Amino acid sequence: MSAKSGSKSANKSASSEPNAAAKLHAPLARLLRPLVRLCIRSGMTFPALTQLLRELFINVAEHDFALEGKEQTDSRVSLLTGIHRKEVARLRGAGAPVHETPAALSLTSAVIARWLAAPEFTDAKGEPLPLPRTAEGEAPSFEQLVASVTKDVRPRAVLDEWLDRELVRINGDDEIELVEAAFVPRGEDDSKWHYLGRNLHDHIAAAAQNVSGPTPRFLERAVHYNGLSPKLAQRLEARSRELAMEALKTANREANRALAKDKGGDARWNFGIYIYSEGETSEDDGEGGKEGGKA
Repeated sequence: MSAKSGSKSANKSASSEPNAAAKLHAPLARLLRPLVRLCIRSGMTFPALTQLLRELFINVAEHDFALEGKEQTDSRVSLLTGIHRKEVARLRGAGAPVHETPAALSLTSAVIARWLAAPEFTDAKGEPLPLPRTAEGEAPSFEQLVASVTKDVRPRAVLDEWLDRELVRINGDDEIELVEAAFVPRGEDDSKWHYLGRNLHDHIAAAAQNVSGPTPRFLERAVHYNGLSPKLAQRLEARSRELAMEALKTANREANRALAKDKGGDARWNFGIYIYSEGETSEDDGEGGKEGGKA
């Protein structure tokens, strides 16, 4: 979590909606179920998770619910969280997670985003061009691509790393091609853990804002149907992947163009899409019937 104070609406000590805690129980249990499964699969025990939650409750109460012009005391943090004051005093500042992107991952994302967006590195259909390692004059090249994002890292070092991670390949013309692996972190790639935290954080933060405020602030919608045949579910999933990638590439191109004229600042934007499909007998949901709609 960030160590900065939250917005004025976040500083309220309790929800303005009656029985909000009771209403939160069912959706929170459903939200946490796949995360608990991930914890068990990854070897994180309940005591370890409890300790993390205790630190997070204290960190969030301390920074996001501070009263303007007043010191946030151990007693008030204890009141907000239900955690004993002695535990609060012991754990305040105990290293709760912050929003940090590993430098290598940030560079990789920036270079790939530019490769997918900048007109000089894409073809007429908006697909990333195969790039020679170097080129004369203004002709596009991999060296030019990396240099357009950073001058601090040699293009050869980036290429060697990407070849090792199978994000690119060398074709028969000795050109560098971006491959699909660039969009999906591999199982052994540590970047998947970064994206797990960042993307789920932003999705949950958007949904939490929408249920906490008087009107929805962020777009957070889904199209859903139950009672489908496995064949239809697979077909819909494949088609939705195509639509999602088109939307992401379009948003990336527009953002990349706008970024060139932006004066910069502290704001952050994330446009994400998720797709999920499962069988009726899944442990997550037992819903049946041909229900459909948007939510």
